[in-house]
Amino acid sequence: MSAPTVEAPRRVLAWRPGPVALAGAIAVALVIAGEIVSPGFAGYGQLVNLMRVAAFLGVIAIGQTIVIIAGGGGVDLSVGKVATFAAIIGSRVMAGDDGNIVPAMALALLVAAAIGLVNGLGVTLLRIPPFVMTLGMIGVVQGLILAYTGGQASGRAAPALTSLVNGRVIADLPGLLFLWLLLGLLAVWLLRRTTFGWNLFAVGANRTAAELTGVRVNRTLILAYVLSATFAGLAGILLLGYTESVFLDLADQYMLPSVAAVVIGGTLLAGGIGGYSGTAVGAIVLTVLQGLLTTLDIGGAGRTVVNGVVLLVLLSLYGRQRRLRS
Repeated sequence: MSAPTVEAPRRVLAWRPGPVALAGAIAVALVIAGEIVSPGFAGYGQLVNLMRVAAFLGVIAIGQTIVIIAGGGGVDLSVGKVATFAAIIGSRVMAGDDGNIVPAMALALLVAAAIGLVNGLGVTLLRIPPFVMTLGMIGVVQGLILAYTGGQASGRAAPALTSLVNGRVIADLPGLLFLWLLLGLLAVWLLRRTTFGWNLFAVGANRTAAELTGVRVNRTLILAYVLSATFAGLAGILLLGYTESVFLDLADQYMLPSVAAVVIGGTLLAGGIGGYSGTAVGAIVLTVLQGLLTTLDIGGAGRTVVNGVVLLVLLSLYGRQRRLRS
């Protein structure tokens, strides 16, 4: 009779929250802290604006999550530049005309997917490390942007796109948030309920074992990079709808935050463990943190330091999930 009495408190003491719960608690704590230092920070309108900003990072991070889960040191550093290029293409083709939305989005996403395909082929066939491949792709895409624009972005978002992103739908919430919810559900379904998702986790956990069980490793990796670039391109189109016009570095700042959101959400950098629900919460944490730092009037250098400290603390708390992986 004494054993259960001893074991129960021990289990309680050994329990630690999962990454998603921990990141969610941090987001709530940041909101409370913001309300304390600046009354109104936790107001409904302010929270809606923060969630809208988080949505852009959240959409880009869908593809980043897929690539990182695939393992092998996989990371896509080109997502920010790809999103910018897609927005530039979309802006020029739309030219402020609702009738051009479909061809503009089709062309922008097709170009983004082609860039992802090149990334995937470079990683799988040429055996270029993902970090090097996608870092080099930033320069390639930048060159394509300059060649396409001549150094001067032009065009304008179609009114229907702007209305979708900025227009209020239900409970004064912008349509962008509902679109993010749908894309998030799609990402969760893709990772957890499809053969591709199962193969992706298998490849991330152990590529040799996955290949021996019949998984087509190279095809899975190539598709992962194609999806990463495609979601980045979609995020760029949504950003265009938000800003209504475009400039040459529109989404460049999302490169590292997209990786940080994935890590904060508990996805293992080594691959094989994780999911998009944690990434979505990670995107919210980073956005609320940036909002709080802006409220406190902390400069760019200070924000970088704080972001790094938060990331290191979370990684230490997660313990990188070695027990689950084994």
